[in-house]
Amino acid sequence: MQATDHSALLRQYVENHSDEAFALLVAQHINLVYSVALRQVGNPHQAEEITQAVFIILAKKAAELRHNKALSSWLFQAAHLTANNFVRSEIRRHCREQEAFMQSGLNESETGIWASIAPSLDTAVAGLNEKDRRAIVLRFYEGRNLREVGVALGASEAAAKKRVTRALEKLQRFFLKRGVTSTAEILAGAISANSVQAAPAMLAKTVTAVAIAKGAAASGSTLTLIKGALKLMAWSKMKSAMVIAAVALAGAGTTALTVKVVSHYREESIWDHITGTDFSAELKSAQPAVSIRPTRFTREVADF
Repeated sequence: MQATDHSALLRQYVENHSDEAFALLVAQHINLVYSVALRQVGNPHQAEEITQAVFIILAKKAAELRHNKALSSWLFQAAHLTANNFVRSEIRRHCREQEAFMQSGLNESETGIWASIAPSLDTAVAGLNEKDRRAIVLRFYEGRNLREVGVALGASEAAAKKRVTRALEKLQRFFLKRGVTSTAEILAGAISANSVQAAPAMLAKTVTAVAIAKGAAASGSTLTLIKGALKLMAWSKMKSAMVIAAVALAGAGTTALTVKVVSHYREESIWDHITGTDFSAELKSAQPAVSIRPTRFTREVADF
């Protein structure tokens, strides 16, 4: 399934309110979303509720999405944020147990390594930058070959391979800091073989029906979950915008400023040699002074 097919289905749903198009989108991505949720919460029933919430969010926000972006990457991030919200609010103890379990795995084979990386895999992938995350999701969660990954990223097959390799190395360092020693190749095999499991048979039909109704028939707990997830998504988007604005400002040639607070003066006497007056007492009793002026250093070394 090509990225353009996903985009076409999303456009059909937005422009024509096509329930059939939305149902196809759900069918194509429900295993990915369910798997992310299940890894986070470890409970099939809770994972189903999170999956339901994610597709309701998709139905609500479909018109805002850019059709040229990988929908699978957006759904991955939405599932991760929704599941994280669920974990923080309802199963903190379970989350701590998963983290402790992950610490026990050292120097394991591809088969054994999965048990160690699974609890924090999606946190690690979510921490990658957007292009790296899209590459990992497309390559291993969706199982696309490097040529298809390159097409989705707007890059060559060779560039896609480099992108995937660098992203795997970042994941390797993430897990190494948490006591899991492995190679990038073993990580790739474990993620590819285990990252997506089949969702329950009837879940796609249930999700589609409730999501198309924009959550009108959803339970109270699901609606609460959606509200929390939307807040997290809005905050994440705002942080990204702030970073972009900061980078743009830094590159716009804006004059850097230095701020210096003079809080005390040297103890020796300060004389006016013309009048013979000692001003030390007056300076000691003066209020701290603040001076703001253009720096003589470059932006790279200026202390903001």
